[in-house]
Amino acid sequence: MSVLKPLNKHPDLNTGTVLLVGAEGLHLDQLAEAILKENKSFEVNVHLAKRLPLPVENEHTRPRIDLIVFLMDLRSQHSVETVKASLAYVDVNFFLGKVCFLAVGGKAVKHQSVEMYTLKQLADSYSSPLIPAELESTERRSVIAQRLLQILKVAAGLVPGVSALALSSLIRPSFKTEIERC
Repeated sequence: MSVLKPLNKHPDLNTGTVLLVGAEGLHLDQLAEAILKENKSFEVNVHLAKRLPLPVENEHTRPRIDLIVFLMDLRSQHSVETVKASLAYVDVNFFLGKVCFLAVGGKAVKHQSVEMYTLKQLADSYSSPLIPAELESTERRSVIAQRLLQILKVAAGLVPGVSALALSSLIRPSFKTEIERC
């Protein structure tokens, strides 16, 4: 069991790799499909995991991971606990613009077992953005996929003159209003 480290492998030319981490039932595969279907100016690899750590056996063939997206369901305390446990296997340097959190299920307020404020505190404690997301419909998945691709492009170093360090400060204000609405 190893800790994921950024920049421990050489990047592939004009390629970004995203790792989606979340418990079952969060539509990870559908979100991955949506990301791959979007028009983009670079190659994208999407990997899925229910939790971290990733198996050590595949480490030598695993590409460099440019962005980790943790999905948490507001209707499931288990999904939040899975993410919290997985965070221990992420190197601290990933939190310099290469991690974001997706909060899924915010529309069904009656069925929430986790407060959005709790997830916001978690994201803030890791200096990472929290993106409220609904993945139930194709259109909403497409919008989230576009956002994640924009973040991935910067995190992978494919935008000249823009650092992943500046990414969280650039995207935080727009998400803050969305979180307050939930």
